[in-house]
Amino acid sequence: MRTGLVLLPEHPWPQARRHWQRAEELGFHHAWTYDHLAWRSLRDAPWFGALPLLAAAAAVTRRIRLGPLVATPVLRHPVVLAKELMTLDHIADGRVTAGLGAGARGYDEHTLGGPPLSPAAHHRRFAEFAALVDRLLRQEVTDHDGPAYTARGARMIPGCVQRPRLPLAVAATGPRGMRLAARLGQAWVTHGAAAAPPGAHTEAGALALLKRQAHAFEEACEEAGRAPDGIDRMVLATRLVPGLAASPGRLLAFAGACAALGFTDLILHRPRPSGVFGGDAAAFEDVVAGAIPEIERL
Repeated sequence: MRTGLVLLPEHPWPQARRHWQRAEELGFHHAWTYDHLAWRSLRDAPWFGALPLLAAAAAVTRRIRLGPLVATPVLRHPVVLAKELMTLDHIADGRVTAGLGAGARGYDEHTLGGPPLSPAAHHRRFAEFAALVDRLLRQEVTDHDGPAYTARGARMIPGCVQRPRLPLAVAATGPRGMRLAARLGQAWVTHGAAAAPPGAHTEAGALALLKRQAHAFEEACEEAGRAPDGIDRMVLATRLVPGLAASPGRLLAFAGACAALGFTDLILHRPRPSGVFGGDAAAFEDVVAGAIPEIERL
């Protein structure tokens, strides 16, 4: 099992630079940041743009994979996003995985003033968005005329460093999204229940939910004609359950249970001084430095 780390885009660059480099030093396989204009209880606190931050992180790291978790149609047009992802893949020398998601209802949608969509229309927009990003990153020239998006002669030259394109990690908690992840994704990402706030689950409740979702994703893969073990399965563990890294034993137990359900990647959040994802960053580093080699053996 691999490990990942989410670093919220809230720190000035001199401090953020050290956090991204430290993630690599600690042995994390991948590192991510949220792609929002602002987020939940932190909307009035410092918050920086995800893709410029990832470009900077790519320039000061060498091994760790990087990506947005997740880019959404709430904020981005597929053509512009694909161009930026292609560029980021070159800066990172082929270390980018693009997390894609439908986007939660909330501050970003309200700020941009888009019309509210029904759940079905919300999913249809995301399905078109993800499929067009997939095509754009594979082709030098793309034309598209769909209900939500238009692309006329959209050029993606020279293309991604990774071929045929950089990997897509599709976030989904329900059956429609899982079917999309099974068709297009190199990875599926879950953070639990769509409407649940961070830390809403007990460990037992989280594992019961993940078991149901893992089974549903396997069914989606069978429907798409893909082998489930050919797609990485990522869980945002500390989005589900706070304090998992309070001790090596607790973290390893949860990681082992997730591995037994077929998950391949366990993603944690770097602790903040207080509030959401609050915790002791130094203690967190001590725990994960020892736990990551053990998790790799799962």
